Amino acid sequence: MTPVTANLLLTGGPTHPFDATAPLLVELLATQGMTTTVVTDPFEALGLLRADDAVRGSAFDLVTVHALRWSMGQERYAAQRGEHAVSVTDADLTPLDRFVRGGGGLLALHTAVICFDGADTWRSLCGARWDWSRSSHPPLGPVTVSPTAAGRAHEVTRGVDVFTLDDEAYGFLDEVDDLEPLLVADDGGHTHPLLWARAVGDGRVVTDLLGHGPPAFEHPAHRRLLAQAASWAASAPARAARPTRPEPSRSHP
Repeated sequence: MTPVTANLLLTGGPTHPFDATAPLLVELLATQGMTTTVVTDPFEALGLLRADDAVRGSAFDLVTVHALRWSMGQERYAAQRGEHAVSVTDADLTPLDRFVRGGGGLLALHTAVICFDGADTWRSLCGARWDWSRSSHPPLGPVTVSPTAAGRAHEVTRGVDVFTLDDEAYGFLDEVDDLEPLLVADDGGHTHPLLWARAVGDGRVVTDLLGHGPPAFEHPAHRRLLAQAASWAASAPARAARPTRPEPSRSHP
């Protein structure tokens, strides 16, 4: 049986053009030999991971979160809560935590760090989360992205030089202590991490704060980064050692 590299994509949410960007991401990952199952309900995604774990170990190699789903406690989002608000606990995220720590890959894009604000597990996996008391970003526009010394050597960012794209550069996040950025951008008199890659248990996590709209998924340098990030995250040694799994069912937006 031919090995299949399978990705589970959670997407959707308010204020961002996920309907336009998710297909671009699926297409890009397909060029890397990845098949993608697309869901828009966080609990459906977690249920797929839970069912796989209970039966035979996950059918997925990578989970990608390109979504904006959080509790929406801020008053300005009151009108959108009924459609988009999601409250997720640490217990709810157990299947995802087990998946990553057991050797799976996680790719967290842009608004992913805002998701699941009720779960410390999510911060531990991503390496940072949005802090509503201080986190911010400048208006959508040109962002100059620079590799760090570590970024010039890492598999995820190797070969990528300074580039500029239209996006939102998140800053002043609540970061874990050992965060080592591979890409950075300057805003508000500070240099902020934009992308990092970490081992979490036996798994691999890449968090990429870029990805607001189609221009981010069409820019050649960022496309190269996303391809390298997905491939690296999905190929942890513990994952490669697992038996060949049957191909999962797939859907596309």
